[in-house]
Amino acid sequence: MKPLDPRLLRRAKAARLFLVGSVLIGVATGALVIVQAVLLARGISGVVLHGSGVGEVAWLLAAVVVGRAALTWLQEVVAQRAAAAVKSTLRRQVLEHSLKLGPVWLSSERSSQLTTLLTKGLDDLDPYFARYLPQLVLAATVPAGVVGWMATGDLIAAATVVVTLPLIPVFMALVGWATQAYSRRRQRALAVLAHHFSDVISGLATLKLFGRAKGQAESVRRVTEEHRVASMASLRLAFLSSFVLELLASISVALVAVGVGLRLVDGKLGLETALLVLILAPEAYLPLRQVGAQFHASADGVAASEEVFRVLETPLPLTGDRTDVPDLRTTGLHLHDVTVRYADRPALQSFDLDLWPGEVVALTGPSGAGKSTVLAAILGFVVPESGVIVAGGSAMDEFDMGLWRQQFGWVPQRPGLRVGSIAENVRLGRPSATDAEVRAALDTAGAAELELETPVGEQGQLLSGGQRRRVALARALVTDAPVLLLDEPTAGLDPVAEAAVVAGLRSTGRTVLLVAHRPALMEAADRVVSVSRELVPV
Repeated sequence: MKPLDPRLLRRAKAARLFLVGSVLIGVATGALVIVQAVLLARGISGVVLHGSGVGEVAWLLAAVVVGRAALTWLQEVVAQRAAAAVKSTLRRQVLEHSLKLGPVWLSSERSSQLTTLLTKGLDDLDPYFARYLPQLVLAATVPAGVVGWMATGDLIAAATVVVTLPLIPVFMALVGWATQAYSRRRQRALAVLAHHFSDVISGLATLKLFGRAKGQAESVRRVTEEHRVASMASLRLAFLSSFVLELLASISVALVAVGVGLRLVDGKLGLETALLVLILAPEAYLPLRQVGAQFHASADGVAASEEVFRVLETPLPLTGDRTDVPDLRTTGLHLHDVTVRYADRPALQSFDLDLWPGEVVALTGPSGAGKSTVLAAILGFVVPESGVIVAGGSAMDEFDMGLWRQQFGWVPQRPGLRVGSIAENVRLGRPSATDAEVRAALDTAGAAELELETPVGEQGQLLSGGQRRRVALARALVTDAPVLLLDEPTAGLDPVAEAAVVAGLRSTGRTVLLVAHRPALMEAADRVVSVSRELVPV
């Protein structure tokens, strides 16, 4: 496991500034450690050998102690602010990247997993920045300065420290391999707990309907217990690693003390030098001991950051840089020999379609044939394995995807609604739409009975399934998009409401490509295109 993931430095400016600040604070701390040891050794030897006072030394020593305390406080402040800034940066980057990856990728991820990652998961970076990294910087700066100063007075003691000091990182690495595995296990247990709890909450109405709500309590209790066991195992290993490193450091300091004592008795070493070495020896081991004590914080933080970078390093669909996107009000859209394959299965094979301005085309075919994939490919949410999508004589992938998607109003199979009013949900399509335009879009979508201020709950609660779909259709209609891509727009509607929707779509004069299973939609289309299910096997 890397002590400091370089991807953090590349993606978060605050992490780079924090590292520079920590190095400066570490150097200053190392200097004060040496000054403190020199003052103590000089003061004590002066009292013992010469009976001199310690007034001047005491004042200097007090100033050094205050300086070290101030540096420790400054390190904590810098670390906390850096952790907050890094978490904020990573959260924003993950959200932006997830949106760019599009709905197809999001549908393959668990929403509870992303939610846990962006909340509790990234909180594990707090101890990583606040405790582990500062100690890591001190471990890289203080021992080198301390050993170098010791060598000026007692080369043998310095050599003893140099020989025994590497034992601590070696044992820390051995413990770290196990710690990393336990931390990842704890992260997985937390993800499972979040997934399960989210599923139970989202399906609570169904569970209560079938009398199975109480039966899920035992399942939640079992998953919670697995998370508790994983967390306690990680803590036990953390405490064990601290004990091992403390024992190693104590034995190493004892070796230095024995050697210094023997040479002091033989008269080969002065009292001031002996005291200086004995005071500095524990300071050489202390930063490494503290790194070991905080190693579990590093493991949890790195495990969280690895999950973040898994999302951030997911390749984005290719996008061009041309801004001269053709106007699909006057230009046709053509799919030539388009083949799409998902990671584990084929989705669409050698599909051709010519979509001309103003016509209504229905895509039909058995479930799983690739009808929704056609819409996703046109929107750039999936990248075809072969074939090309052309508009105005140029391939779709030459254009900027943000500008390209402005040409389309899209209603997926499961449209999402947010908490708010009907009007607020419709205005997601065009925030500048007036009340009159929102009302007109609802009327065209066959939702004349819905009031603009009617409340909408989480995921469209308080509305029926048909009302949710008509609100989503109105959201697509209120846009200025010349092409509407509709995935089963009348699913869940009664015949009267379906007829109203069909009439509204015909009245818009826009180009419409819709996925249809119901006869009324196919009868209203200018053309019906069949999507075959006969795909080339993997």
